[in-house]
Amino acid sequence: MDTAATTRNDPYASLRIREFNYYLVIRFAIVFALTMQFTIVEWKVYELARDPFSLGLIGLSEVIPAVLLAPFAGHLVDQREKRGMLLACVVAYIVLGTGLFLLTWDRMVQGIPTHWVLNMIYALVFMGGIVRAFTSPSNFTMLALLVPRQLYANASTWSSSAWQVGGMAGPALGGLFIHLLGVHWSMLLVVIIFLAPLFSLLQIKPKPILYKSQGEGFVAGLTKGMRFVWNTKVVLNAMALDMFAVLFGGATAMLPAFATDILHVGSLEFGFLRAAVAVGSLMTMFILAYRPLVTKPGIKLLAAVFGFGICIIVFGLSKSFYLSLIALLLSGMLDGISVITRQTILQLKTPDEMRGRVASVSSMFVGSSNELGAFESGFAARLMGLVPSVVFGGCVTLVVVATTYIISPAMRKLDLKA
Repeated sequence: MDTAATTRNDPYASLRIREFNYYLVIRFAIVFALTMQFTIVEWKVYELARDPFSLGLIGLSEVIPAVLLAPFAGHLVDQREKRGMLLACVVAYIVLGTGLFLLTWDRMVQGIPTHWVLNMIYALVFMGGIVRAFTSPSNFTMLALLVPRQLYANASTWSSSAWQVGGMAGPALGGLFIHLLGVHWSMLLVVIIFLAPLFSLLQIKPKPILYKSQGEGFVAGLTKGMRFVWNTKVVLNAMALDMFAVLFGGATAMLPAFATDILHVGSLEFGFLRAAVAVGSLMTMFILAYRPLVTKPGIKLLAAVFGFGICIIVFGLSKSFYLSLIALLLSGMLDGISVITRQTILQLKTPDEMRGRVASVSSMFVGSSNELGAFESGFAARLMGLVPSVVFGGCVTLVVVATTYIISPAMRKLDLKA
């Protein structure tokens, strides 16, 4: 019997590796805490400013340092021990979370003008963007150091699932705890949650550094990840497709405004809406753990992103809480296909010594498009109105998918076999 083939076909194969399970806790807890924190910050900022554009500024504050520092961060991560880098990032998140906890304490900010409180919140979010520039490549590179190559696809599915569970629970519990405890004590809970990845990281042994400079200069090493992505068309196309879909089709940044002004619901319902996308993604990821995309994954990816755009249009036009919830749930199920496909492509196609730099390029393309999309949504909402801006974004997503299908034979012929 082919042991390697049996291992590949075992949906729980990567879960049998002890350190990988700690990695899943880290992956879950970081995104859980950050999305819960982001949800609380969104609610607080809109409560203070009552302007959809203020929600866009939250995303812009984080995306600027994350994008500008990404090439340097990936280059540095490739040359450093990964566990130590991620450990430093978690400690930084704890410090910044404590700062946000203090800024949401009414007694602490009493007498300070509202615009100064907002500016200080934006400043801490900006510093969080600096940390995120190093967190993303550190997280990505650790996975390949914990599991053998034949399990990359399986490990990527479980890693993405952990990320989506955190992305689901964070906003849902963020809305719930705002409802039950208020903004201030909810933010303290975020700081406590960050202790979980801190403990888990201490259970993982330091990993070898695989970077080989081969005499290349600083600038050449810095841009090597960009050149690799540009020359590997299937990687470039997958990143670009996901980036534009999230950039123009993302509606979650405007959820506080939709919940309050369009659907006329409170913080609890807002939390459910915020979590619906991640719930849908999680459902897809569990299905794909058992039935991975083998035949024509590129065509299925394009179809999924096209369906995602339609769901966003429906959400933008809906005035019913339940229809909006279903539209977001379905958009998450379709987005899950995109997430797993992209992660699998990156793990299989990226050389070990370049994982940090390629992950940084991915964060520039995809990870930062969430925050940049939040700014675009806020700007478009001010320019066109809340509902037209979301519908417009969904329509642009459909155009992007059609264009990718026409110009990208590499995507149409995509093969995910290791």
